[in-house]
Amino acid sequence: MKADYIADGVYRVAAKVGSRDLFEGIWPIPDGVMLNSYVVMGEKKRALIDLVKDWDGALYAVYDQLDTLGLGPGGLDYIIINHMEPDHTGAMNQIIDRYPDAKIIASERAIPLIKSFYKIERNLHAVKDGETLDLGGKTLQFFMTPNIHWPETMMTYVQEDGVLFSCDGFGSFGRYVGAFDDELGANEKAHLYSETERYYANIVSSFSSFVQRGIAKLADLDIKAVAPSHGIVWRKNPMEIIEHYSRLASYMQGPREKEVAVVWSSMYGNTEALLRHVVDGIRSEGVEAHILQVPQTHASFVLEKVWRSEGLVVGTPTYEYKMFPPMYHILDILERSHVQGRKTLRFGSYGWSGGAQKQFDVFADAMKLDCQGTIEYQGSPSEEDKQRAYDLAKAMAKQIKEM
Repeated sequence: MKADYIADGVYRVAAKVGSRDLFEGIWPIPDGVMLNSYVVMGEKKRALIDLVKDWDGALYAVYDQLDTLGLGPGGLDYIIINHMEPDHTGAMNQIIDRYPDAKIIASERAIPLIKSFYKIERNLHAVKDGETLDLGGKTLQFFMTPNIHWPETMMTYVQEDGVLFSCDGFGSFGRYVGAFDDELGANEKAHLYSETERYYANIVSSFSSFVQRGIAKLADLDIKAVAPSHGIVWRKNPMEIIEHYSRLASYMQGPREKEVAVVWSSMYGNTEALLRHVVDGIRSEGVEAHILQVPQTHASFVLEKVWRSEGLVVGTPTYEYKMFPPMYHILDILERSHVQGRKTLRFGSYGWSGGAQKQFDVFADAMKLDCQGTIEYQGSPSEEDKQRAYDLAKAMAKQIKEM
């Protein structure tokens, strides 16, 4: 695999990680993920921007590409760390062994983390917001973008070429045959958009206000390419991914898409018996419904659809005086990810005693949900329950449609 040319002296050195493991130990990556590092070669100095974890052969894939650029052992002057999360720094000690004289450049808040994570004490240099580094005909400028998505995060910009190295910002899950946005076919582009939304919802959504601040801070830059540490490089239309992230960030406060995520669980079919009536009520108003069964559907994919949707329906039975445990887990993930303000219905059955509603109410308060009603029943639903479910779902969908 050869390094990808971005501009004169600017290259991507990337690794394609498989689907065996979970991202961050929790999120499935059925199509894998890209780990992207970048090289900027000036007339005097050479820099490697962001590293990799030695994951699925990633480190040696990057080494091979560095070698093709003539950057074998000892061939780097600087290592730039935009973000300290281990998928970008896990192989730091091995890389420092290969480039022992390279100066490590990071934000002030990252330096203590380098010392704590990797016990490195030498050649560390903290940069401030707006500071520049001259490589000889290539000028790197550093912008502090905290909480996209750790507090120490920064982005690096090549002034002469307009290339923004954004680390986790503007990233995506998935592996792609093409390195650039203009190399993707229609189907692969559609898949990229879906995996970008899932990546955002899973990894970045909690920090949406910081994403909006970061985008505003970078607004005056002449950005000709966006080079994230996961996914593709956007060179034909870099504003496309920036605008997409801006839209995804706006979903925290709204407005969101005029869609409803129907998240449901059923033990013996009694809760499921009401599902069709809820979905029919939503679709009767021409509103799209995403049907997500739990635990059969991983929280990663549930969060993706809930994050974009204005409406949320939760169907869950009572399980031993409390909420069905898989649904409790889902709501916990949604609450942690700052899902707030959705128009919401809840339905579900119980056996000898209720109890799910009490736990649901706690989540509803924490998430500031606009609750439109509850249909709860012992055993199987009556015809009246079915009609009420249809009517409430239809009314909620109408409100969403008219927003």
